[in-house]
Amino acid sequence: MTNDPGDRFTLITADRLIDGDGAPPIERGAVLIKGDAIVAVGPRDPVVPPEGAPVDAHDYPHATVLPGLIDSHVHLIGIGDGRKGDDLVTLPDEILTVQAAENARLHLHSGVTTVRDCGAKNRTTFLLRQAMDMGIATGPRLLLSGRPMAIVGGHLSYFGIEATGVDQCRAAVRQLIKEGADFIKITATGGSTATSHPNLPSFNVDELTAIIEEAHKFGKHAAAHCASSQGMVNALDAGIDTIIHAYFKEPDGSFLYRPELADRIAEQGVFVNPTMHQGRNRLWRLEEKARTDGLTPQEQADLDDGNRLQEIRYDQVARMVDAGVRLTAGSDAAWSFLPMGTFQDEVQAHTEAGLSPLQAVVSATGDAAKSCWVDDSLGTLQPGKLADLLVVHGDPSDDIAALSNVLDVFKDGARIDRGDLV
Repeated sequence: MTNDPGDRFTLITADRLIDGDGAPPIERGAVLIKGDAIVAVGPRDPVVPPEGAPVDAHDYPHATVLPGLIDSHVHLIGIGDGRKGDDLVTLPDEILTVQAAENARLHLHSGVTTVRDCGAKNRTTFLLRQAMDMGIATGPRLLLSGRPMAIVGGHLSYFGIEATGVDQCRAAVRQLIKEGADFIKITATGGSTATSHPNLPSFNVDELTAIIEEAHKFGKHAAAHCASSQGMVNALDAGIDTIIHAYFKEPDGSFLYRPELADRIAEQGVFVNPTMHQGRNRLWRLEEKARTDGLTPQEQADLDDGNRLQEIRYDQVARMVDAGVRLTAGSDAAWSFLPMGTFQDEVQAHTEAGLSPLQAVVSATGDAAKSCWVDDSLGTLQPGKLADLLVVHGDPSDDIAALSNVLDVFKDGARIDRGDLV
């Protein structure tokens, strides 16, 4: 007679345990799993399976066990080769779906067990989820927006659902939910899209309010791309849940930090996904070219200006954190030149903006789960939650770089076969 797999236990022990909720690490920690759920967490001595129960034991010396990472901002159909979204959308859906599958696998193998996809073409990501449910593809847990909401000609309108006026906005939300959307992604300002205006708002406040109210009515949250201060103001007026990017920029493109706006974000309990590694990644590429081939005068000017803008960005984010704003880590991969599988670079950028390593870990686990409205089952190591875990060599609460030293990844209590990615 064979045992039901749900009766089998998995015991994971490590030199330390980070629960994802901000508490100090537990030395000599342990997690006990039954089936796909956590049943006990704490110091290893009291965390033991029932006597005589079948158990798979994994011990990790010199390592840390923590919740699986949650990347709260990805675009799975992205290629990461620098092409603009205007060009990406011209590729057939079949190619984009295959690309999304490869991106999902890369992120899972790197330690990311949940992603929030903030906009894709047609049904590409929904088809990927169907393939994963069938066992054809593997990847993190998918939280999908499907097509993002945009004004006519606005940011991401080339694969978004365009809407004008309150009635069309409500109808568009209902359509997206019918298609399977887990949340609603809104482009509240322009962005990199050629026909959009990055520093100006897109939807009017009444339209944003209709979108967000309709999403909330169906138990869904809303996240808004905001590349200017007025875009953030409008989104806050409408009751947004997460602000993406959160650039304090004026209509003329100049940076101007508004402390009263940061205070309001904190008071309303709105999460901010600052996507800080985007700019840093551009600098890394220029610095590498300077070391190997040298820079043209224009590239050197871009590097100098990029360093200046990155310092402004870090300062703005640090001031938001000081004001009490909660951050959710999200990479925006694989947009532009950002490859999948490098989410830890975004988490590390949080420490360069002044967060402690432990606070940065929380932004990628417990707080990311809260921003995505999945903290009832994910984000922290607690009994009753799903057993998504990451094991890394070293101590990321002391040195955030250790977050990249991935030893093992567990999703739904099962160890992921990462092949030669060890």
